Amino acid sequence: MGTSSDRAHTRVVVVTGGGTGIGRAAARAFAERGDRVLAVGRSERTLREAADGHPRILPFVADVCEPSGPEAIVSAALEHLGGLDVLVNNAATASFADLSGLDHESVRAQVETNLVGPILLTQRALEALEVSRGVVVNVGSAGALGLRSLAGNAVYGATKAALDHLTRTWAVELADKGVRVVGIAPGLINTGVGVRAGMTQEDYDGFLAGMARRIPSGRVGEPEEIGNWIVRISEPEAFYVNGTVVTVDGGLSVT
Repeated sequence: MGTSSDRAHTRVVVVTGGGTGIGRAAARAFAERGDRVLAVGRSERTLREAADGHPRILPFVADVCEPSGPEAIVSAALEHLGGLDVLVNNAATASFADLSGLDHESVRAQVETNLVGPILLTQRALEALEVSRGVVVNVGSAGALGLRSLAGNAVYGATKAALDHLTRTWAVELADKGVRVVGIAPGLINTGVGVRAGMTQEDYDGFLAGMARRIPSGRVGEPEEIGNWIVRISEPEAFYVNGTVVTVDGGLSVT
């Protein structure tokens, strides 16, 4: 069990997809805790917006899907921030289509970003995480827990279900190396992902309003709520949470 002195310890955190939505919220939550954060993404503009007013956040433009991406990200954390204690695999992309409407590019992009990227980045980060006895947090989806299905969301959900399996497997594989691996499964969060995936703002707002009526908590979630949970589950006090995917969805998955 961690102590109050552990909590005060300044850590180095890498957050992929750190420019928007849950990634931005997590980066800011870690920075407010006192940690130094490498916020990684493909858009310099959104990363700078995420870091605005948060001097502990260092924007770093990189694509986790590129062959050179994992090396560049880990090297930047070590060189500019001095180590690596927490890796948050959050970067993801979604493209909604039923089976007949899928195309090669959208399938490839989702699999590479949501699954291949976290695998290769975690592999590259492992040596540094062993030194720090660090934590990997994989950001999945409550919609991929196997309890319900959303038409048109098959590929995205499949990648997130696979990420949950990696969480469980890596927790066993890496336990003797002192590295803890946990997952967060957010429910419906107002991140704007629907618009980025091709919905109009009006359609997206209507979708959120309709879903809110089905959620026991009575509303959709906000990115800051998930960001705070990511920080909590990475704390030394959460040491005994390992190989678990924590669902934060307002109760939707149990209805």
